[in-house]
Amino acid sequence: MLSVFIWIPAIAALIGFLPGVTPRFSRWTAFTVTFGLFIWSLILAGRFEQLNSNWQFQEYAPWIESLGITYHLGVDGLSLPLLILNGLLTAIAIYSTPAHTPRPKFYYALILLLNGAVSGAFLAQDLLLFFVLYEMELIPLYLFIAIWGGQNRQYAATKFLMYTAVSGIFILIAFLGLVGFSGASNFAYDPALSSLLPLSTQIPLLIIILLGFGVKIPLVPFHTWLPDAHVEASTPISVLLAGVLLKLGTYGLLRFGLGLFPQAWSVLAPWLATWAVASVLFGTFTAIAQKDMKKTIAYSSIGHMGYILLGAAAATPVSLMGTLIQMVSHGLISALLFLMVGVVYEKTGTRDLTKLKGLLNPEQGLPVIGSLMVLAAMASAGIPGMAGFVAEFLCFRGSLSVFPIQTLFCMFATGLTAVYFLLLVNRAFFGRIDEGMTDLPPMKWSEPIPGIILAVMIIILGMQPSWLINISKATTTAMQEPLITISQR
Repeated sequence: MLSVFIWIPAIAALIGFLPGVTPRFSRWTAFTVTFGLFIWSLILAGRFEQLNSNWQFQEYAPWIESLGITYHLGVDGLSLPLLILNGLLTAIAIYSTPAHTPRPKFYYALILLLNGAVSGAFLAQDLLLFFVLYEMELIPLYLFIAIWGGQNRQYAATKFLMYTAVSGIFILIAFLGLVGFSGASNFAYDPALSSLLPLSTQIPLLIIILLGFGVKIPLVPFHTWLPDAHVEASTPISVLLAGVLLKLGTYGLLRFGLGLFPQAWSVLAPWLATWAVASVLFGTFTAIAQKDMKKTIAYSSIGHMGYILLGAAAATPVSLMGTLIQMVSHGLISALLFLMVGVVYEKTGTRDLTKLKGLLNPEQGLPVIGSLMVLAAMASAGIPGMAGFVAEFLCFRGSLSVFPIQTLFCMFATGLTAVYFLLLVNRAFFGRIDEGMTDLPPMKWSEPIPGIILAVMIIILGMQPSWLINISKATTTAMQEPLITISQR
């Protein structure tokens, strides 16, 4: 049931290189496979036992027995929503890719490999299997930026590769240290391993884990690769980067940080909450100062990832549920934002907020795109009735009693989110349209479809978050139980 998420995209990628395969066939094969896996993930969600906090649909096979490495997959309430998100956003990214993309067969093969690696990382129950799949996604993403990126693509791609390669090194060191110091005979994911170690050993290993995934999230000061990568990446790749790839970092933070080192986590939690505030405030204030629409959204992502760290640091059942919903809601909202910016850039030739004006004009502008952009901005700012509000409310509600000062700072930053998105929307979409923007290429009926789908999902999850809560509640509650035991000692 789970191996299909890894191997079907890999097989489809190879089929795309067969002699006689046309670019059109490669495109629709990639879309059909990723959309089919999205549907399959929804079927798994329907069969998922919501009251069971354990791994489900497990698959196990020996891999490299001499090294204690196994092929072990499973899904729980933390990984299932992200698996669904990965399938949806990959299908949308493929649908949104221009038909005239250069080297299309290579492009769609890479996007399939990326999809399989990310899904595998969410499913892996072996530490080294996770590491291998975590590292596999670096190569496709590097090539996406380096080949299909903008003018400074080589610089952005190299910077991305250097930062994320260092991230992988930290994670590998932590995994090897955990298994080596605990005396385990294999690399199976086992939360009990850290209990075999003294706290003086747990804390350094957790710090290394935090540094590794902190680069991927990214948190300040490891964030500088993200704005460059977004600016140079094409629109579909920005959708995947913000919507899915950053979630590997937050997922790893919860799964391998909190999940493996609960005792050390409780010691470092106040520092993590303060780190969250630093990232949130930096991302928020920097976003206000940007003139490029993509950079505004990129720095916004840095701020919103900080909310996840705050909720994880508090580690209450409510805040942990908020972190998961924040991962999903941010994935949907950021994907919608980048899609709309991509259409604006394609039609106008610029993302510069000093040059754009009046695009909401119903006759000469881009009224549908502007309306979707306004909705996405409202969702990101936490307007009630949308997914962003539910996520932030639960994060703050769950963390307020544990870290009141840090939570208040983050709540203040939420208000500032409305400021920079109001500036973006007001500058680009309101006012009298510039004379140079009155002869824009017409919108095709198919162009707004991905944005409309994302907008509907954002509203549905905002109005009915219980669908997501029911899937994840048992898992997030179980993740907090070791912390309760530690506090009672």
